[in-house]
Amino acid sequence: MTLRIVADLLIPGRGDPVADATVVCDGATITYAGPTAGAPPSGDDETVHEVATVMPGLWDCHAHFAGMDVVDLERLALTHPAVTAARATADAARTLAGGVTSVRDVGGIGIHLARAIDEGAVPGPHIHAAGAILSTTGGHADVHSLPLDWVHRVEDVAGLGLVCDGVPEVLRAVRRNLRNGARLIKVCASGGVVSEIDHPIHQQFSDEELAAIVGEAARAERWVAAHCHGKPGIMAALRAGVKTIEHGSYLDEEAADAMLAADAVYVPTRFVVADLMERLDELPAYVADKMRMVAEHHEQALKLAVAKGVRIAAGCDIFTSGPTYGHNSREIAHLIDAGMSELEAIEAATARGPETLGPQAPRSGQLHPGYDADVIAVDTDPLADRSVWGDPDRVTHVWKSGRCVKSP
Repeated sequence: MTLRIVADLLIPGRGDPVADATVVCDGATITYAGPTAGAPPSGDDETVHEVATVMPGLWDCHAHFAGMDVVDLERLALTHPAVTAARATADAARTLAGGVTSVRDVGGIGIHLARAIDEGAVPGPHIHAAGAILSTTGGHADVHSLPLDWVHRVEDVAGLGLVCDGVPEVLRAVRRNLRNGARLIKVCASGGVVSEIDHPIHQQFSDEELAAIVGEAARAERWVAAHCHGKPGIMAALRAGVKTIEHGSYLDEEAADAMLAADAVYVPTRFVVADLMERLDELPAYVADKMRMVAEHHEQALKLAVAKGVRIAAGCDIFTSGPTYGHNSREIAHLIDAGMSELEAIEAATARGPETLGPQAPRSGQLHPGYDADVIAVDTDPLADRSVWGDPDRVTHVWKSGRCVKSP
């Protein structure tokens, strides 16, 4: 069946907007996107929708489907997997309804949830998952308050980190994720905020370990995404050949220049920083203290990256289950606040998304013939009214692989 979307405005993801436009999809593939005057003639077996603005389905390049109900890794580890899976399933449905048709799940149970979504058992976006996060002992994805041998026993089941040390162990961890179908590998190159005892600035894996991780992933044509707050971790990750830097709170001129030289992609996740700063009183004291430490640095790092022209892809880092999922498009407004134009910020959340997957990238994020028919509509011109971003109710339609999954 053919799908025809007639719009007052078309935003292609990359390139100039088109007024009075039409998108035509044949099954899961776009066959035409451009001025209505040049659209192919209507057929008998065709569904037509008239919308205000049509654009590519959004990408969230830093997602976590883990089913965590509060900011507490220990509590997540002690929760039955059936409970976390049920929560994550609801979160995936909210994400899709908010206009996000593709996510890069960089740690959680998304690697398994993707199977249920692809089978049609539950609604949700396309999930390109990393599986379990690689962490050093005592690192960001370890659960510091629990016995280490117990953490090792539950790491695959609970969607936690794979705790590994030394080259042989990190190679085995990469291979375990690949065995589960990982589309990328996620590694903690620095300490984090929601982990209890490590410091956000400190480098965690050694240069030798990081190089081994990147090399093993590359043999399977996978890119590595590195959680990095501190500059030492950022620089170590780039030296090793990591292609996406997540968070980058202490990115400075030297680090930005290194990213440009490596043609790496920055996924700043401003959403989660702004969100947690608004609810510090709900957080464990150690999380609140570290959040206060990194927040201002993170704001300046993002502005610097925008000014320097670093490649930026939108990602939210939403990780507590509930209604925050679905508001992912708020990251576009944060990118505009950091100095991007409206079109640049939209590109970061659409066309730039597949660029975070390297050889695993689908043809997605743009409205052009031959691209995947992942398409959304919003109720106004978002180039003139940015209040659209972060409000799932303003997303009037969602088509995933050419199938309508949300409409008025």
